[in-house]
Amino acid sequence: METFESLVRAEFAPKNTYLNTASTGLLPTRTVTAMRTAIEAAAIGTPTDMFDDVEASRAAFARLVRVPVDRVAAGASVAVYSGLIAAALPPGAEVLTAEADFSSVVNPFHMRADLKVRSVPLERIAESVRPGTALVAVSAAQSADGRIADLPALRAAAAEHGTRTYIDASQAAGWLDLDADAYDYVASVGFKWLVCPRGVAFLVTPEDLGGLNPIFAGWVAGEEPWDSCYGPVEELAHSARRFDESPALFSYAGARHSLALLEELGLPAVRAHDLALADRFRTGLAALGHEPVPSPGAPIVSVPGLGHRQGELSAAGVQVSDRAGNLRAAFHLYNTPQDVDRLLDVLSG
Repeated sequence: METFESLVRAEFAPKNTYLNTASTGLLPTRTVTAMRTAIEAAAIGTPTDMFDDVEASRAAFARLVRVPVDRVAAGASVAVYSGLIAAALPPGAEVLTAEADFSSVVNPFHMRADLKVRSVPLERIAESVRPGTALVAVSAAQSADGRIADLPALRAAAAEHGTRTYIDASQAAGWLDLDADAYDYVASVGFKWLVCPRGVAFLVTPEDLGGLNPIFAGWVAGEEPWDSCYGPVEELAHSARRFDESPALFSYAGARHSLALLEELGLPAVRAHDLALADRFRTGLAALGHEPVPSPGAPIVSVPGLGHRQGELSAAGVQVSDRAGNLRAAFHLYNTPQDVDRLLDVLSG
């Protein structure tokens, strides 16, 4: 019987100490094989059915975040979906965001000069929802340092004031226990914790589609896509598929296999594994006299004042990030306690 460890070891064999999933996740062997097969088939004129791969990926993501598949759109970018949501707001609408949140989440709202964008510290975002706030847009976990938004408090505050919620799960989907049904909109890229290729992203909409206007709809957004190739699309998809971007098919050929692996492993097991490694690193940092940014319950650990050592760590074969002067390490399913100890050993030198 395959175990968590045997499944992971069969799919990943990093040649260094890779602790940078918050930037880009590693690709499983099955994903690389599927993409290679799709590319080689296209090269000889016998392409595989990569649109089936899109649908399989959509369904797998829906299961992972616990929503019906007809509420999931497939695309390539969170920024595009942020822009879609921004475009649907009426002039003068107030949008509440967290200070220094990731640009793809917040910038599209700033691009509309007729919106009122208000930013507050992440820790105050739930209490800052007020009458007249049209939308709260926030990352479930902060890219820079792993701090997790108080999503239950945010949900309660939004319900009290009739405010819609938009959650970017790019740094959370793949390890966080996320019930996307609890929010109006949830977007996520696939190339981080979902270990998919770049070019894969998803948007969860409400059952009523949230008042969004599919302003970039092309032929794939038709109820019958192959009958929607010429002229205006006569009938848009009745589901969130009307918000699909024309898919990066080779990426989705791999994505279905990455998402299948996460389903096989089980997110509770992935989460327990990731958080145990992060806690091991926090304990080791304390022994070295360093205090990370508080991010309990997150596999992202950011250490102030150590960002300048990123180059040294990279030269030693340890891959981490420098974010605003902080050293950021991110622990995922392919990492081991030995990886944590290797990072601590270099830092102690």
